[in-house]
Amino acid sequence: MTQSEPIRVLLVDDHAVVRSGLGAVLLAFDDLDLVGEAGNGEEAIQLCEQFQPDVVLMDLVMPGLDGAAATRIIREQWPQIRVIALTSFKEKDLVEGALKAGAMSYLLKNVSAEELVTAIRDAIAGQPSLSPEAAQVLIHGVQEPPTADYTLTNREREILALMVEGLSNKEIGERLTVSVSTIKFHISNVLTKLGVSSRTEAVSLALKQNLVT
Repeated sequence: MTQSEPIRVLLVDDHAVVRSGLGAVLLAFDDLDLVGEAGNGEEAIQLCEQFQPDVVLMDLVMPGLDGAAATRIIREQWPQIRVIALTSFKEKDLVEGALKAGAMSYLLKNVSAEELVTAIRDAIAGQPSLSPEAAQVLIHGVQEPPTADYTLTNREREILALMVEGLSNKEIGERLTVSVSTIKFHISNVLTKLGVSSRTEAVSLALKQNLVT
């Protein structure tokens, strides 16, 4: 791609209002070209095949195929496409998962328009970008000693306790005033950390090991 050609960007986010806002940012820069928008990982893969973008701005927590899984598939099929993870979450597992899947950069959605555009341009130049929060998480992860089994965050323990009460994802989301997709993300982390494959097993283990009060 020559310098005279605009950078072709694909937006992937399950919230239309977020895509609208990001699209408005991209349209303000002459060297960027918004070629498509996807609402989930499956659509992202389809549009990558159709439009062959240079850069994908990838949300991570989405219904269906999540951002990390979509990133892995995109990088395997089209290694020339650069993926920038753009999310509201800075949990260590999510940061590491996105980077291991092949994301070049990891940014939070509170990033400024100028910082986002710079990250897109840097991605084309082969230069990764990390939000300060993501960098701090990775540095802390290297420095901290191995964690004991069943080490859950306070929010994960809170959600596990509500799972023990028998609440559904929707009910947990309403209780904690967060989205269902966020609850699914946390529950997935809980299952992984507990080494179980279902909610029932997680609840059973929580009761046996007194993981919740």
